[in-house]
Amino acid sequence: MKLTAPVPGGPCWIELSTSDVTAAKSFYGSLFGWRCETDPREEAGGYTMAHLGDARVAALSPVYQPGQPPAWTVSFATGDVDSSAGRVTAAGGSLLVGPMDIFDQGRFAVVADPSGAVFSLWQGRAFAGADLFNDAGALGWAELVTREAGPALTFYPAVLGWTVSASDTYPQWGIDGADFGGVRTMDEKLPPEVPPHWVPYFVVADVDATAEKAEGAGGDLLMPPTSIPQGPRIAVVHDPQGAVFGVHRTDG
Repeated sequence: MKLTAPVPGGPCWIELSTSDVTAAKSFYGSLFGWRCETDPREEAGGYTMAHLGDARVAALSPVYQPGQPPAWTVSFATGDVDSSAGRVTAAGGSLLVGPMDIFDQGRFAVVADPSGAVFSLWQGRAFAGADLFNDAGALGWAELVTREAGPALTFYPAVLGWTVSASDTYPQWGIDGADFGGVRTMDEKLPPEVPPHWVPYFVVADVDATAEKAEGAGGDLLMPPTSIPQGPRIAVVHDPQGAVFGVHRTDG
């Protein structure tokens, strides 16, 4: 990812909604070295911030409603959540939650693209987003996994102003050409009931060792460690509660 800090339109935060925050703190803390702190205020609902040293890199929270599947959500920065949410619906997407204020931290909305892939919009105030990208244990890439790439390549630039690196196999998202993610089209390996979704990739020093550690801690490998031609070495993991994430090492 060529971005090193939150910028308008770019990924700025990642948040796990999970059925077991305590177990998730243990799993990800062991895997990435995160130090997790839960907001003690009742109105915060158990929101837990994950740190690498003093840098805030991600959050964990209980699922918002019964039956909601555990999942990672990628948030993208905007200077005006309400206007951005309006562009989402105008372009054929859906507004799921908000827009609403979160204390003095910022304003957010949860939305979905026309295929149903869920993401968040974040208008930072006291909190702009992650303090660290591209280091071990921090976000290093954001990938949309979808059934059809074509509609997404129109939707996201219209909503968030992204540039697109043309490719027949793996288009990449960027801000003014600085790539931060890509689009993977689902193949027959993914069952038809799997919905389009966003996958955050975390940087690790050793993809194979991290994948082995994730399996030993109760995770499942959806994609075993694989070297992408002219790209990174990656693996994709189901955490013990079922949320999907990836790990990668850019130098293979």
